[in-house]
Amino acid sequence: MLWFESNGSHRHLRVTLFDPSLTAARKSLRATLRARRRSVSPTDRARAAQLVARNADRYLHLQEGWRIAVYASLPTELDTAPLIELARRRGCHVYVPRIDRHSLGRKMRFVELTGRQRRNRLGIHEPESSRMMGARWLDVVFLPLVGFDACGVRLGMGGGYYDRAFAFRRWRVAWHAPRLIGIAYSFQQVEGLTAAAHDVRLDAVVTEERIVKCAIG
Repeated sequence: MLWFESNGSHRHLRVTLFDPSLTAARKSLRATLRARRRSVSPTDRARAAQLVARNADRYLHLQEGWRIAVYASLPTELDTAPLIELARRRGCHVYVPRIDRHSLGRKMRFVELTGRQRRNRLGIHEPESSRMMGARWLDVVFLPLVGFDACGVRLGMGGGYYDRAFAFRRWRVAWHAPRLIGIAYSFQQVEGLTAAAHDVRLDAVVTEERIVKCAIG
């Protein structure tokens, strides 16, 4: 474990640099939550997707001209199609993540969701467009997740793409743009997750039931 401690206006944070037991615990929790997510019926999934889109708009008040990044959902994930449609109706510029497998470290980039689309190797539709937006210049990013806690610690799929793309946020003191908003079913919230050193925390999570504003500092 590594502790940062100070007084006054500086915060303290406990993080884990490397802990095999933490890795094993996350793997087990990830498997449990993914299984529960797969068990959601198509009817409940569709209903939850509509409620998440509504709650996101009520919380953020999506504005014309905003640069919004939204992941294209897999069949086992909470569907983001209603949220994407709503953002477009509000006049937002919508971007989706794309993994550049030819770049060093397989970086995540954000491509505008416009024009012709193609299926990637996972069967997800993605734009053929080359119109990119840097992660620093997005206004809001909706992130997929497997689990989360009230402090904004996010349990993802383990690839670390979002943590690397938004690593710059860990060093900012005042300006925390873009806002990072998780998308999840309410049952994906857990009691507590130990943050790893590379974790970038969420500002909030939108579920079908409520908005969870995360205590990130």
